[in-house]
Amino acid sequence: MSRISRNISIILRTERLIAQRNLTVLAKRTGFFAAAGLAAALAVVMLNIAGYLALTTAMSQPMAALVVGLVNLGVALVFLAVANSISAETDTAPVAELRDMAIADIEAELEDTLAEARDTVQGLKAVSRDPLGALTPGLAGLIANAVIRHLKKRRD
Repeated sequence: MSRISRNISIILRTERLIAQRNLTVLAKRTGFFAAAGLAAALAVVMLNIAGYLALTTAMSQPMAALVVGLVNLGVALVFLAVANSISAETDTAPVAELRDMAIADIEAELEDTLAEARDTVQGLKAVSRDPLGALTPGLAGLIANAVIRHLKKRRD
């Protein structure tokens, strides 16, 4: 049972490490999404200004505002791409493998224990059906030893 408790302890630790790494990645992704949201908000403001200036003034000022707005929108798209590329799987793969090995070891230990229990039950069933038959091999050995000793004593 010490293997089972050790493996359960390993499973709990690995699950905690996986959860911690997932939270770290979630925090980073949230930061990038916030930055993308800010850049998108700036892009919307600039695009609104550019549209307004395009309608009211000469071509150079609106074009400048339009370019700034498009650049902000491009930055927002870059932030989104970076946020979606971050993953915890590469960091947690070895820990998940260790967890899976511990689970497999627990399963093997339980299967061995169940096999021993089945064998014990089968043995008890055999004894309950034929108690004398179950004792016969042991008795035969004792009787054979006693006869051999008796014969040795008579010969000497």
